[in-house]
Amino acid sequence: MLSIFMDVKMTQIANPLRQFFRQPAIYLRLPSDGRYWPQDTLVMPENRELPVMPMTAVDEITYRTPDALFNGQAVVSVIQSCIPNIRNAWAVPSVDIDAILTAIRIASYGHDLEIDTRCPGCQESDTYTLDLRHVLDGFKLPDYDACVNHGDLEIHFVPLNYHQLHEVNTMQFNEQKLLQMLPSEELPEEQKVKMLADALRKVTEMTILTLTTTISAIKTPAAIVTEREHIADFLKNCDRALFNLIRDHVVKLRTDGELKPLQIKCTHCNTEYSQPFTLDQASFFAPAS
Repeated sequence: MLSIFMDVKMTQIANPLRQFFRQPAIYLRLPSDGRYWPQDTLVMPENRELPVMPMTAVDEITYRTPDALFNGQAVVSVIQSCIPNIRNAWAVPSVDIDAILTAIRIASYGHDLEIDTRCPGCQESDTYTLDLRHVLDGFKLPDYDACVNHGDLEIHFVPLNYHQLHEVNTMQFNEQKLLQMLPSEELPEEQKVKMLADALRKVTEMTILTLTTTISAIKTPAAIVTEREHIADFLKNCDRALFNLIRDHVVKLRTDGELKPLQIKCTHCNTEYSQPFTLDQASFFAPAS
């Protein structure tokens, strides 16, 4: 009984080192400004800017654990650690993910990021220093209020959340890996054809899954349909032209929210060229050299 009393008393004593705990390094305004977040998953300050703290040593270890990276838990844990206002990082809208990761990178290691590049003109390799503050300022919210109108149908959209996005990315990774390995497999041609057909069928199913989760509602003259199973059934049975119209609209929404290619001028031959830039999880959260 005395031991329990002492434990309770110890937990009530404030840590005298608390004043030396990490403090917010920057403040982030989300591209979504809090839209598309489910209730109780985000605590939005009055000034609409989220405090972002640097990563801890535990966060760094977590982010370098391959299994945790692959299943998405590393990203979720680090986001909730560095931005406590985010209560459930699995629910983060996809339009906010890159901005959040960029802000955490800036808070932890500074705003400079070195990128290896090769000039397509002279083939010389070089290192380009990118100011991530400019990247952060460039994130914009795609127009998810725009709907697709087709005859009597009005189709509305919403961004995927991180959990849905991670599921889609994992499926894409597995299918791409299978398609890359298939030509080198020593299998009968008939079996290869069957495996290829199965892989392509899964790609189609994955596309339908992505479109289903991105469509928030389909309005008809008689009803507003929000049930996922009804929307998925509709996508499987609508005509090809309408399916392609919906798919192209979703692709445009995604590309509107993606990072734009870097515009680089070669220091050796002055050739100007574009280089794609992605937040590669393996190298993005590494200290600047």
